[in-house]
Amino acid sequence: MRILIADGLDAQGIKGLQAMGHQVEDLSALPKEELVTKVADFDVLVVRSATKVRKEMIDNMKSMKMIIRGGVGMDNIDADYAKSKGIKVVNTPGASSASVAELALAHMFALSRGIAKATKSIQGGQWEKKAFKGTEISGKTLGIIGIGRIGQELAKRANALGMTVLGYDPNVKGTGSIKNATFDELLQSSDYISIHTPLTAETKHFIGKTEFDKMKKGAIVVNCARGGTVDESALLEALKSGKLAGAGLDVFETEPPAASELLSFPNVTLTPHIGAQTGEAQTRIGEEVVKIIKQA
Repeated sequence: MRILIADGLDAQGIKGLQAMGHQVEDLSALPKEELVTKVADFDVLVVRSATKVRKEMIDNMKSMKMIIRGGVGMDNIDADYAKSKGIKVVNTPGASSASVAELALAHMFALSRGIAKATKSIQGGQWEKKAFKGTEISGKTLGIIGIGRIGQELAKRANALGMTVLGYDPNVKGTGSIKNATFDELLQSSDYISIHTPLTAETKHFIGKTEFDKMKKGAIVVNCARGGTVDESALLEALKSGKLAGAGLDVFETEPPAASELLSFPNVTLTPHIGAQTGEAQTRIGEEVVKIIKQA
């Protein structure tokens, strides 16, 4: 088969595909708008989150049998339209779960101890030891919205740190150390809230002013899931009012995000959608892609 790599794939994964006799073309360096015209004669398309597989691109697919999303969410693919054209759409949901969970935890630690602000302070020639009084994570309550693979990985780590974990997911019941809670119970009881849901019509801005108003004063919100699940304007207002003590964002409504007051707010930690950007996750994604194509 002819396989098009649109967003990069681990080198070992590419070697594995080639060892199976497939022709692999890596066009990850090509401007995304040019990919639309390059897909005609390929059998498999492998994307991450950067490539948007929309109707125009799908209509140009003449031989495509499968689109593989290396990662979890598939909101960058018009999956229903692709399927209507006879193209199978799959992802690698478990490959990056641990990496995303650890990044969410990293944001929680960074916000609790003012790490980003302290770093800037020292880089600016200051030694403001008394200015950085932090908060321990141990003994606090973490609310996880979406307790699929990533949410469960985060819960394991939070429990090991001595946190109480509440979970809300209309499709998954809490297991073991995750205590099931209603949405409102989770919002009202959690010191930290971490979001791990896909972006759908139902979850668009499902965390907004009403939800922030229900949260504890001084809560911290982390979003390493999908931009758009959180209303960023409402988030900024909750931060400015002091309702929230901080927010950690790996994803944004528009990526890269446009300049805004939110991006320069002192109690916000920011990363550029790097949840799966670890060597281990990239290796697992490559292995999973090889496995999917081998079984096709």
